[in-house]
Amino acid sequence: MSAVPDVLAASRPTRIGMIVPSSNTCLEPMTYRILGDRDDVTVHSARIPVTRIALDAGSDQQFDAAGMRAAAELLATADVDVIAWNGTSGSWLGVGHDEAIAAEITRATGVPATTSTLAYFAAFRRFGISDIGLLTPYTADVNEQVAARYLENGVAVTGHTALGLSDNESFGRVRPEALVEPSVALAEADPDALVYLCTNLYGAPIAAEVEARTGVPVLDSVAVTLWHCLELAGSPLLDARWGRLLA
Repeated sequence: MSAVPDVLAASRPTRIGMIVPSSNTCLEPMTYRILGDRDDVTVHSARIPVTRIALDAGSDQQFDAAGMRAAAELLATADVDVIAWNGTSGSWLGVGHDEAIAAEITRATGVPATTSTLAYFAAFRRFGISDIGLLTPYTADVNEQVAARYLENGVAVTGHTALGLSDNESFGRVRPEALVEPSVALAEADPDALVYLCTNLYGAPIAAEVEARTGVPVLDSVAVTLWHCLELAGSPLLDARWGRLLA
């Protein structure tokens, strides 16, 4: 019997598994736009039901650990190197909520895990960020809850802008240029960084412009989550145009 031909590649790209809110239309295309022509990283997604952001039990139930675990188990069959819950719910539910999710994912799959919220706090620690200007598509009460949770973890919000939306699909239709002037206004308080909080918000495309105009570093949710995934996987980081701190 003849031997089976050796058809498998000797190596493969870094594989990042991402758990994506079902109504998110920004995260995946923006992630690949940030990666550009890199062929050393591939991204693989599983979706969980998420349609609205509000401070109520119905909204909070979208982010339970069981749903995350089931999505992570599917991603693990693709032999991914890291898994991220690519959503910012921990910003108002609390860092402990996301630490528990990451621990459950790793327990169930054996794969290192993070979340958008944990990625932000990794960046805050790495770059010595103690206060931020916060811009979100959410309602003001969600922003206020985020500010309270962040302060519990040592990061103050010097000012915030909420666009007043709660339907998650609508966040992805916010024009990036509409974020520029609110960002400039938030920068007047001289925070350590400006945070665009929502993985369904196109903040990364204006990061370089806002940094140039204000001198304040920008941390966008899609970019910072990808940055942390690359760090955990031991892969090269990002181009400075997506946020100079993440390069």
